Amino acid sequence: MLPQPPLWLILVAFMCMLGPLIFFHELGHYLVARLFRIPAEAFSIGFGHEVAGWTDKQGTRWKIGWMPLGGYVRFVGDMSPASNPVDESEIPPEDRDRAFALRPVWQRFLVVLAGPATNFLLAIAIFAAFFATIGMPSTPNRVDGFLRGSVAQAAGVHVGDRIVAIAGRSTPTFEELFRVVMLRPGERVDLEILRSGRPITIPVTIKTELQRDRFGQEFKIGRLGIGGAGFEYTRPSAIRLLPEAVVYTFRTTRGMVDGLVQIITGRRSVKDVGGPIKVAQVAGQQASLGPLAFAQLLALFSINLGFINLLPVPMLDGGHLFFYAVEAVQRRPVSAKTLDWAFRGGLALIFALMVFLTVNDLGSLGLWDRLQRLIG
Repeated sequence: MLPQPPLWLILVAFMCMLGPLIFFHELGHYLVARLFRIPAEAFSIGFGHEVAGWTDKQGTRWKIGWMPLGGYVRFVGDMSPASNPVDESEIPPEDRDRAFALRPVWQRFLVVLAGPATNFLLAIAIFAAFFATIGMPSTPNRVDGFLRGSVAQAAGVHVGDRIVAIAGRSTPTFEELFRVVMLRPGERVDLEILRSGRPITIPVTIKTELQRDRFGQEFKIGRLGIGGAGFEYTRPSAIRLLPEAVVYTFRTTRGMVDGLVQIITGRRSVKDVGGPIKVAQVAGQQASLGPLAFAQLLALFSINLGFINLLPVPMLDGGHLFFYAVEAVQRRPVSAKTLDWAFRGGLALIFALMVFLTVNDLGSLGLWDRLQRLIG
């Protein structure tokens, strides 16, 4: 078991990961807005009191806030960093030609969508660079052997079989097979197999296994108890480099969607969800393993940030996109009262979620167990 990284490394790694991810996210909003000639009053990494900043020739204030748990771009006409909907009468007459809130709905939609999209593009770029230099991890989906107590072997899988899909999910490589199985501990699924070129479907209940990572943290994963045919890095051709990175990013995103659905439906414990403290800890752990491990984590969290921001929750980009879609369909904006209540509810939900995740993180670090022992 590897020792936990020192606190200073956790904090530095957290800042080195979160800062660039937030910057690129907000840069996506900013660049598309500039494309539509929508000026920005402020571009901030972090919230709260300004620690450092400068004003460019266009009048945009670029700054760093003291609380680095987010960022924002405030466009002309916005009444708040979250670009909450405003009444047209509240926008000064001199700003109405340039105000973000008064632009066509399709322009506002694209400006907001650009933030999460940039996070996905960043992840694709990181994966493409990784594949070009180190290679793409790839193991054939052929069963090469079985572990003791294999549920796959007990269900009738043979050595030499190719597992081409699990629970309706395509598994062209052993890595994708592992990713699908890992997220489904205890589930009964169908294995779609090719045996001597003949398709076979075998039902199996995935085994639940409790594991510890190199830092001693416990988590549940699914296991079939099979061995792959050998692990290797292969460098895709220049023509295939970007498509492979896109596919890899898509599969990673799909895994996140699967995990979220399992948590919502109760098939996975909410204890598996981490907040800011857990993110900082994982960032420090990966940084201690070297720059390549940290770069991979950066790509994963970039996908995570883009995905979360697309959820249709008011205050997040997805909430704005949802109301813009409604506005486009009904050809008039959603009422100010409805939007006000929605954004208040969204803010309350995000705040409650942050509190819950922080409590969850502290529990995963063993704080509540220690307090219980002290009280007892």
